Amino acid sequence: MINTPGEFYDIGKKARDLLHKDYAHQPRVPIHFDYRSLKSNTDISCRVKDIVPIVPELNTLFSFVTPNSGKVELEYLNGLAGISGGIGLIQNDALRRFEPIANLSGVIGRGALFSFGTDLAFDIYTGQFNKFNAGLSLNSDFVNTSLSLDGLDSLKASCHCLVNPLTKTAIAAELKHSFSGNNTALVIGAQHAFAPSTLVKGRISTHGKVGALIRQGLWERIFLSLSGEVDFTDTNPNATLKIGLSLAVRLQMSII
Repeated sequence: MINTPGEFYDIGKKARDLLHKDYAHQPRVPIHFDYRSLKSNTDISCRVKDIVPIVPELNTLFSFVTPNSGKVELEYLNGLAGISGGIGLIQNDALRRFEPIANLSGVIGRGALFSFGTDLAFDIYTGQFNKFNAGLSLNSDFVNTSLSLDGLDSLKASCHCLVNPLTKTAIAAELKHSFSGNNTALVIGAQHAFAPSTLVKGRISTHGKVGALIRQGLWERIFLSLSGEVDFTDTNPNATLKIGLSLAVRLQMSII
């Protein structure tokens, strides 16, 4: 199911963004270059706050990943807790059709030192749950740690440490164990802003993959990212360097 920017998605988000966001290997990176192919998709999401004047805590969230999926959610935030529910369509490549998915997630302790949440997805077409995630996090101004269980198949622990807020210098690590594959992977990365609008990131994993990224702010809310990744364990003579290019536009509107 697509990741609408809800409250549960914020658990472990800082480490996940540093280690994975905008890198070339991402399945949903907006543009992915390869000398044999060119793949692209568009990821659009937005949040409309206070849709009902008498219920100021009620928000609407929309997300579209063309041509793969789309989703709409209602989110209620009250104090330290938040709950959201929605319905969407996700593409089934094997059967060449779109299937309706219902989603429910909730977080207790949002914005607090300690938070806990869960995320469920129900496939309406098959009548089965296709996702069950749970996570908890410890949050502070400089250190964020999280532990999450993804689909009862993998356990992931992550840590994000902000070294220098002025230069956005930070380090992060993610340790993930897959029960079905019986394997464990560790990813370590760091980022640093050489200028207010120029951010550089790098990472390395125990699977032999090394990646680097540079993100340039073009205007106040428009960012261009260029990334590359090398797999040193790939013995395929036709293996190539992965290059990714992404463009992000962040808009914020207030409707009176």
